[in-house]
Amino acid sequence: MAFSHFALMDLKRGTRRTSIPTLVLGLALCLLTALPARALTLLRDPDIENGLRELAFPVLRAAGLNPKRVKILLVNDGKFNAFVLDHNAIFLNYGLILKVDRADVLQAVIAHEAAHIANGHIARRMQNLQSARNAAGLGLALAILAGAAGAGEAAAGIATGTQSSALRSFLSHTRAEESAADRTAASLLRASDIDLQGLVDLHRAFAGQENLSPAAQDPYMRSHPLTRDRLRAAESYLDAAGPQPDTRPETAYWFARIQGKVSAFTRSPKWTQRRATNERHADIRHMRLAIAHHRSQNLGAARREIDRALALRPEDPFYYELKGQILIENRRVGEAVAAYGRAVDLAPTEPLILAGYGRALLASGKPDAALEVLERARARDYRDTRMMRDLAMAYARSGQNGMASLVTAERYALQGRMDDAQIHAKRAIGQLPTGSTGWQRAEDVLIATENAEKRKR
Repeated sequence: MAFSHFALMDLKRGTRRTSIPTLVLGLALCLLTALPARALTLLRDPDIENGLRELAFPVLRAAGLNPKRVKILLVNDGKFNAFVLDHNAIFLNYGLILKVDRADVLQAVIAHEAAHIANGHIARRMQNLQSARNAAGLGLALAILAGAAGAGEAAAGIATGTQSSALRSFLSHTRAEESAADRTAASLLRASDIDLQGLVDLHRAFAGQENLSPAAQDPYMRSHPLTRDRLRAAESYLDAAGPQPDTRPETAYWFARIQGKVSAFTRSPKWTQRRATNERHADIRHMRLAIAHHRSQNLGAARREIDRALALRPEDPFYYELKGQILIENRRVGEAVAAYGRAVDLAPTEPLILAGYGRALLASGKPDAALEVLERARARDYRDTRMMRDLAMAYARSGQNGMASLVTAERYALQGRMDDAQIHAKRAIGQLPTGSTGWQRAEDVLIATENAEKRKR
């Protein structure tokens, strides 16, 4: 797979300063003493995340949640599952995106997870976990959320260490919580003029699994215990609401675009080429074929298809971003700079697009220009480890070796590579002016790594 940005992350606590990046880094470092376990990797792509924002917006707004603050993030897992870890994000496995067949079903999943946040279920769990011995192991997973980072290379990712048993325990909602979340989700969907048939069909998809052994059940079923009573309740919500035609006709488009891009990157190019002809949205069809040809190393065909998509949507920054990715991964650096530059013109605050543009500028031998763009990206998504690697390189090529060491230390810390983080933090402290902001950030990293080292003993 080669999404334009992939993500990995972690967090910690226990630093002394109050800047957001410092607090997040401190939390991540303290928790990174967790035991090694199954990695939780995020797939970051600006186009997919934009589409998920479009679908989630009315639901989050109805729930009283800030759609700009609550992220909808994609997990690199082919199983059907969705979950929340705190109030900042909703996680959806890419397998869920591929397996649902309508936008209203996906929106029902988002509404259900948003209901857990709005109803305070996560806040209560966090309070209960404060004194638990496994809080450190689970806490690292919780940190992921706060800053879903994006890494730009295929298969790149930050393995976030979490004790899988602790994570499963945390994700497992009680039946009372599930029933309450269903009621709230139904209200959110109704308030958003979204057909409740999606909520009913979501429950029907898991009907009968409660009789299976836990090992045989779908992960969504294990973390969201379903009973036939809940299915009947969902059907009653639908009956009471009646049919609710979608008042946002673009919903089907965004669902098709999300699902089309996820499938193009996760399924074989031949599968995509066979299925894309059935795509009724012409620009999405061309986008899917562009990805399939790119993954098959056919640059000429990939360029033709993405240009066709752009001809249909000439002001679409995400298609320009995809074109930039295709070009830079084929070493057409100058053309990639132009494509990313146009994407930035159209979406100047999108951090993943900014990060791609900075990467292209760096590859083109313009470290000072890259530095300015990458700093803008970091200000909006300071846990994007691929961007941080590029930022460190831009600092080094601009002759700012102390800042290069600092950013490298922070990147290693977020990846859980404590020994490496400590080495570079010490190097940064020795190179940066004593008492400067950069020097203080390096000191925070050093203190956090030392604290993490003590916890190992």
